[in-house]
Amino acid sequence: MKLLMSALAFAALTSIASASAPMVKTQAPGFYRVMLGDFEITALSDGTSPLDLEQFLTNTSPAKVNKALAKGFLKSPVETSFNAYLVNTGQKLVLVDAGAGSLLGPALGKLLASMTAAGYKAEQVDEIYITHLHADHVGGITADGKIVFPNAIVRADKNDVDYWLSDDNLKKAPAEMKVFFEGAQSALKPYIKAGKFKPFDGNTELVAGVKAVATRGHTPGHSFVVAESKGQKMVFWGDLMHAAAVQFVNPGVTIVFDVDAKAAAAQRRKAYGEAARQGYLVASAHISFPGIGRLRAEGKGYAWLPVNYSPLR
Repeated sequence: MKLLMSALAFAALTSIASASAPMVKTQAPGFYRVMLGDFEITALSDGTSPLDLEQFLTNTSPAKVNKALAKGFLKSPVETSFNAYLVNTGQKLVLVDAGAGSLLGPALGKLLASMTAAGYKAEQVDEIYITHLHADHVGGITADGKIVFPNAIVRADKNDVDYWLSDDNLKKAPAEMKVFFEGAQSALKPYIKAGKFKPFDGNTELVAGVKAVATRGHTPGHSFVVAESKGQKMVFWGDLMHAAAVQFVNPGVTIVFDVDAKAAAAQRRKAYGEAARQGYLVASAHISFPGIGRLRAEGKGYAWLPVNYSPLR
């Protein structure tokens, strides 16, 4: 009996000890790599933020949005990823979009931490291509009004520059939209002053193997960035879409942030169709991190096929 009591006491102490470690409640550093021919692609997480998609998505209804989310075992608000990407061509280190910086609160602005964890430094970046000048794509290029990437040239489509950097547009914008104009202007100001901002206009070769493709609609100068190496292709979609569980099934669903919703929907249908037919990789700013995968046509919509995890070879 005495031996049994000792064993029970030991088991109880062991149980208490094993349960005493505090929960960590953090994810791994936010980077993920794939090879694209001779190019190294590194997805970088700028963080996540919960979005009330039934309030933001348009050309649909809250009931339809919630039904689509439920099929994906999701419910609003949906924890939404904010992704950026590094393309190392072997000759140039290119950053595609730059996260929000401090413009949208403490849940975002983790780009530099993710980049450091991935083994890169801000001063190594040669070029920064901004798919469009919304705060969550351009805010991370500056901090406290100063340049974050001292050796980089920043590039974005001239049509976005003319729209978001216009003081007249800022004055006429509804109160809830002014932050978009103010964010773009504050982020770009030090680069413009330093002569490090060079807009392009439409389809443009940027560096060897990387080009911009005009996809105007979400914003007046929204662009894809396309990387190609050794016959392999990846298209960086920017804000072509925001809600995978909803917009792959129904590409016609739009969002309140679209400047031209009709054009944005048309660009989405075109891009989905091409990606599904050609089978190339795509990378998207707001698909669950790392946001890299392929599309397959499925009924009247599409299925998202995330990239298979594998070591680099």
